[in-house]
Amino acid sequence: MSKNKMLSRALIAVLAGAAAFGAQAADKGFYAGAGVGQSFVDEGNYDDEDTAFSVFGGYQFNRYFGLEAGYADFGKLEPRGNGAELEANSVYLTAVGTVPITDSFSAYAKAGFQRWDLDTAIPGVVGNDDDSGTDPTYGVGVQYRFTDHVALRGEYSRFEIEDTDLDLAQIQVRYDF
Repeated sequence: MSKNKMLSRALIAVLAGAAAFGAQAADKGFYAGAGVGQSFVDEGNYDDEDTAFSVFGGYQFNRYFGLEAGYADFGKLEPRGNGAELEANSVYLTAVGTVPITDSFSAYAKAGFQRWDLDTAIPGVVGNDDDSGTDPTYGVGVQYRFTDHVALRGEYSRFEIEDTDLDLAQIQVRYDF
């Protein structure tokens, strides 16, 4: 094969890669949002739900992958019998994998770590009588994009707090910059 043919093929491959990157460039950038929904716990003496909210922000590297950080407040969860209210919040960092279904609709999954904080340590629910710690968090969701900048998301996430699972179901609004 001649050097000219090799250089031509290499140039075509580079241009095709640049075109693919350029097509993805529209699907990248910073975003922020907020959500409201229900938190749930069903562990030990606790079986309750309350209104919860979250705020989040992230960076979309391409249409398939992003990183997201956020804050979730789970509200007040009451015990079934005797015991203290469970008031918890979390600061988290997750990797988000997205699967586009149509131009406007996509599904996503996320996983990462969170730093949780309880207002009061709850013996028997959280081990070692701790009132803060670091544990995994993960979730799934769907997103519908109304415009290039505004999307509506439905998300279900689990926040592990040692041996206790706090679940969060939300409707979120996302704004892309």
